[in-house]
Amino acid sequence: MSFSLMNPIVAVWRVCYIFVQHLIILLYKPPPPTHPEEPRNPYGRVAVIGAGLTGVSSAAHCIAHNFEVVLFEAGPREELGGIWARVNKTSGLQINSHLYRFHPGVLWRNAFPQRDEIVGEITRVWKEYQLEPRTRFDTPVTSVRRVESVSGTSHWLVNDGKEGPFDAIICNVGTCGKPKWLELEGMPNRDANSDGDVFTKTMIHSSELDSESVSEETIKGKKVVVIGSGASGVEAVEAALERGAGEVVMIARTDKWIIPRNIFFDTFLACQPFGREMPLSFIWESFLKHWQYHGVEDLVPEDRGLFQDTPVVNSNFLPHVRSGACTYVRGDPIRLTSSGVRVNVRERGTKPESPGEEETIEADVVVFATGYEKPSIGFLEEDKLFPEGYERPDLYLQNFSTEDWSVLLTNSAYMSAIGTVGHFHIGIYTRILLTLLLDPDARPSSKDMKLWVDVVRFIKRGAKGGALGFFTYAELTIWLVTFHLLRPDRLKWLFFIMCGWGVHAPAPKTTGKSKNKKVGRYLKNKDKVDAAPVEGVKKEEVR
Repeated sequence: MSFSLMNPIVAVWRVCYIFVQHLIILLYKPPPPTHPEEPRNPYGRVAVIGAGLTGVSSAAHCIAHNFEVVLFEAGPREELGGIWARVNKTSGLQINSHLYRFHPGVLWRNAFPQRDEIVGEITRVWKEYQLEPRTRFDTPVTSVRRVESVSGTSHWLVNDGKEGPFDAIICNVGTCGKPKWLELEGMPNRDANSDGDVFTKTMIHSSELDSESVSEETIKGKKVVVIGSGASGVEAVEAALERGAGEVVMIARTDKWIIPRNIFFDTFLACQPFGREMPLSFIWESFLKHWQYHGVEDLVPEDRGLFQDTPVVNSNFLPHVRSGACTYVRGDPIRLTSSGVRVNVRERGTKPESPGEEETIEADVVVFATGYEKPSIGFLEEDKLFPEGYERPDLYLQNFSTEDWSVLLTNSAYMSAIGTVGHFHIGIYTRILLTLLLDPDARPSSKDMKLWVDVVRFIKRGAKGGALGFFTYAELTIWLVTFHLLRPDRLKWLFFIMCGWGVHAPAPKTTGKSKNKKVGRYLKNKDKVDAAPVEGVKKEEVR
């Protein structure tokens, strides 16, 4: 196809891309409060832990539907956006932004936006929904406990109740915390071997690759060795080449599936409803091998299927390998030396730590693309909320504690999936919680929640990584639909939960007392534990 013909096609595509986003905003964006003091008569009060992408979105949905929120963030204001505020500026979405609409009100400029645009949209939603005065930065959550009130109802207290009682908890600590380092001999500040063979050149984590502490001279023209083959490793290779690295080598302990940044292909993969490797999965894998991996077929994973682990979404890495800009080495890093990295180089199809040939790869810069530590949820009463067999990710709808429906962990139980994190489901899960707060009849019992987990485990028995360790967006949709179908009494909430339609602040009355006197009582007495229960809301007020 000629270049002259491509220009109008690209222009039409961009117009359609923007049009669809505006249509989504028109249909699904919940109205933000017009003043920081709104909502004046909330239906209840929710504590949101973590001011990352999921936390900001969850809090925005709560306040849009007339629930008061307090947003707790352990880090400073600069860390609004969570992991996105800490990654390299070249880090971008692993899926098309149409599949990463963490809130209906976002308006992307690019199909695959990078860090600054993502953090910019998170910040815009945070400000638009009046979350700025409701956010407590530099406030680590150390305890969350349920207490009985004088009136016989129970509420949650965060950090011993400094912010008053809450009706529900949304834990949004995510899956990426502090940068994780691989400890190897020969690293500075570690005991070296007898000959003092220590790597004294530049050694950084992938999250620091484009930070101010790493100058242009540090990377430009140098040989960069990246340890790690996941999304962080692939992005580190891109960042190093963008900064002018003379040569880049990736050391990969395991081969990862790499799928293209193509909205049609990625959507089809996410539409697989079974959430596990199936007999016909080889069709997708063969297609990728001949289309995506042509010329570098040796990099196709031999020991794992496409639907067993989260694939890396990238269209540039394999061309870098094909062109020779990046050298791919399959092996296990043994130690650092004064000249580089000692590696156990293995054949394709072998498992980590299998016998191979040792080789020293010289390096001027070593980048540890070894991911991030999993954040702790130790502030929750884990022995009470997550009994044996029902810990993360084996939760009700993969996000609710099976012992208490008022504890939601959106994206905090996530392990592996295709096309799920960061989409509309953040709002859907939040609205399920709000529905359960508003309608006692819709609430599941602990027995029913455990039964749901047991049934999913039975259906997906034999799935590598566990029944709930990997799922697709189609499977997630099935979960959310059956949440209504298995309990027909919940169908009246269907359009609210799935689309966000309805449940707004009641119209103010010019005379008489507010119908929401009970649920608004905490505004005057928020330091008291016996704030009125959310059950005080009359159903006709939210219909």
